[in-house]
Amino acid sequence: MSDTASASGRPILRSLEEFLIHGVRYAYPADRGQLTRGMPTGYAAPPLNTLIVQPNEPPPVWPYAEGTVRGYSFSPLFPSVPLAASRDPALYELLALVDAVRDGRARERNLATKELVSRLALAA
Repeated sequence: MSDTASASGRPILRSLEEFLIHGVRYAYPADRGQLTRGMPTGYAAPPLNTLIVQPNEPPPVWPYAEGTVRGYSFSPLFPSVPLAASRDPALYELLALVDAVRDGRARERNLATKELVSRLALAA
């Protein structure tokens, strides 16, 4: 049995938290691209978009044909992330928070980290 999964197959939340805070930036580095249409992520998506004043620059977006926002392309963790996030608002928020940790400025990373830790504590 690995040290990141329990016998029940559920992740060990403390290990997941540590990876999200300290490892996801290195395991899944952000890849920014050109302007495109897509779904906002990171600071531009819920829940951070209500906590952070939006700058006058294009936001990070996951490229997505059904997206409604024009911004710079931001590589999702997996190609199907925009579709899955469009179907599940709670998942969308979690993935956007992870993206804020992956590529956000210090304040964005700190806010995202606090929110992720809070949500993982509720899942315990």
